[in-house]
Amino acid sequence: MSLLPTQINLQADYSLQSLNSLAMPARAEYFCSVESLDQLYQALDYANLHGLTVTPLGEGSNIVLAGDIQGLVIAIEIRGIDAQERGASNPDKVLVNLGAGENWHHMVEYCLSKGWYGLENLALIPGTVGAAPIQNIGAYGVELRDLFVSLEAIEVKTGKLVQLKVQDCQFDYRTSIFKQAALDQYVIVSLSLELSTIPEAQIEYPALNAALEGIKPSPEAVFEAVCRIRRDKLPDPAQIPNVGSFFKNPVVSSTLADKLCASFPTMPCYPQMDGLSKIPAAWLIEQCGYKGHRYGNVGVHHKQALVLVNFEGNGAELLALAEAIRADVNRKFSIQLDIEPRIYGQYA
Repeated sequence: MSLLPTQINLQADYSLQSLNSLAMPARAEYFCSVESLDQLYQALDYANLHGLTVTPLGEGSNIVLAGDIQGLVIAIEIRGIDAQERGASNPDKVLVNLGAGENWHHMVEYCLSKGWYGLENLALIPGTVGAAPIQNIGAYGVELRDLFVSLEAIEVKTGKLVQLKVQDCQFDYRTSIFKQAALDQYVIVSLSLELSTIPEAQIEYPALNAALEGIKPSPEAVFEAVCRIRRDKLPDPAQIPNVGSFFKNPVVSSTLADKLCASFPTMPCYPQMDGLSKIPAAWLIEQCGYKGHRYGNVGVHHKQALVLVNFEGNGAELLALAEAIRADVNRKFSIQLDIEPRIYGQYA
């Protein structure tokens, strides 16, 4: 039964199992989907009027539902793609405006077909446009912040529509203000990215460079190579429920990195800025014997140790496995792995 005398179809006790890529069994106290700003305003007004917490939801590709979610879950399905030239001062640039509910990969494919370049390295990343700035998605040498101009979001508490520019979002490696100081304070409704009309391929990332050996580099070639690498490396959530990389690649001090390299000569280590080093989390997890490991109804993928998968389990089982992995990695390497997806809901 609809509880709102508006366009919103509000539903109670709604199953979210088909709305998260881990296929975790969980329910929303209340649920609705919105396709416009007006509908979103109506949903937020209802939540504020009834004292309900608000949880925005894209395609559920970077979340772990550890249990049921109280309050109102709003599926953001606001779509639209349009572009405008940047003008005489930037004749080779185009400003692309994107609805938050657009599928990220389909958007990347569309921009490429239009001759708007720069997103190719971010192909096949699951999820929606609106979810991209929350963790500053990145892959194969490119991060969202490299192309980001601004976003529009509604402040949940006040209902005010605000614009946030790149400096406001406090982007960093796999994080932003939306995972830190502004956690749960905004619902993102649109993004603006600056892309190029000049077809320059970015192939500095070693794995991508190797995949393109013997192939003339172009944005189209990069797109195809990235899709090929990701399909080979990561399981399709439609076939094996997962959220892709479950842990962030740890960035450690050069002192610790040097010490570990001396003890583990085969350990991959990539120097970063400010004297830090990045170590692949997958390698650390594999060294602890978890690759292909099954833990009840959940497990670690047999081809990629960074991916936790669900075999009809629940959030409690998956998080127990994640904590066991974190404990063993910390015990063996003195490194604390951080979980990448957002955890929602409570479990016993």
